[in-house]
Amino acid sequence: MAHPAAALPQLPPAIQANQHIYSDYFDEHFVETLDRNVLQLLDRVWFRSKLVGFEDYPQRNNPERPLIFASNHSGMAFPWDAIVALSHLWRVLPNLRDLPRPLSAPMLSQSALMNPFLVKDFWKRCGCVDATTLNFETMMFYNDHNLMLYPEGVPGIGKGFNNKYQLQRLATSIVRLGIQHRTDIIPFYTINGEYLNPYTYSWAWVNRLSKKIGIPFIPMGPVILLVLLQPWFFYMAFPAKLTFVLGTRIKPYELTDKTTDELTREEYEALANEVRGRMQKEMDAAVQQHGQHPYRWRELWQCIKANWRYFPFFLPWAWPALFQEFERQYLRHGQRDFDLDLGSPGTYWRMLWRNPFTLTFFIPVLGWIPIAIRGYKGHRLGKKNQTPR
Repeated sequence: MAHPAAALPQLPPAIQANQHIYSDYFDEHFVETLDRNVLQLLDRVWFRSKLVGFEDYPQRNNPERPLIFASNHSGMAFPWDAIVALSHLWRVLPNLRDLPRPLSAPMLSQSALMNPFLVKDFWKRCGCVDATTLNFETMMFYNDHNLMLYPEGVPGIGKGFNNKYQLQRLATSIVRLGIQHRTDIIPFYTINGEYLNPYTYSWAWVNRLSKKIGIPFIPMGPVILLVLLQPWFFYMAFPAKLTFVLGTRIKPYELTDKTTDELTREEYEALANEVRGRMQKEMDAAVQQHGQHPYRWRELWQCIKANWRYFPFFLPWAWPALFQEFERQYLRHGQRDFDLDLGSPGTYWRMLWRNPFTLTFFIPVLGWIPIAIRGYKGHRLGKKNQTPR
């Protein structure tokens, strides 16, 4: 697909040379097949996601530049909230040009371990782009989709349950590029995501060590022992009802009379703090309205009963087989138009037979050896990225 920006001579050479990131990995057919075969069931039963306020979907104020969607991170959990939010929008948006493409922490793509159940290039095939400064600036000239950013960065994920729903420092780049390109920030708030892995906490020295092996943080809490005994718990999520609440559009170019070149570092920090304050106030209200009963156990049981024919695939301990079978058919066998038969007797056992590696997710302690070998094969750990500030 041709990109009009590629022909504009005023683009800096570094951005022109970097425009390959638009299409390096992104595979819309992968997203559609994954959503239809895997994510719809998980969302329908386990996460039961809900969009609030998205009926009047935000349109671009500047047709030549993507909107910047921004959300809070859910602390101490594998990023199921981002997966569910994007898959839900994928299903309901009539015009996929409106769909945001995420800028994600580079650590998610540095090793297969950070891909759900080691599905190769999962994040990038779903449209994620490493959140480096150059990539963010390059994506501002991308017109096929909008953008999505978690401006708290990794500290937002690893903030600990004691800091739930407390926005951490926002990257000033979201303000700078919003001003430079005169495009709006569209905040939305992920509610109940903090309960995907509750009562876990963050220790800075542990996180410093974990980053050396490509894991952005290690949640210290009851689940950590289960991760050793059953490796699939590394990707596990409790059945929190994920609710995504659209916030009020923010126009960063109206917050200052200065140009991006005139603003100092301190002024950028002040503007980012103003944006954070607005978002925090709206998120607090959203938590009060939608976050008082994060699990909705009765609703969960009703959804389980209504989808019982798909047992056990909506339960987290069956997800390794589900994702491994999807990868086998789509990536290893190159199949495209397929539907996983999740309702037939014996399907789970057939998946285990076809994907014996799945059993490693259930082997206490020693199961981590083959998982680590595959997870770090060809890794890019230690590679430095200039992350947005």
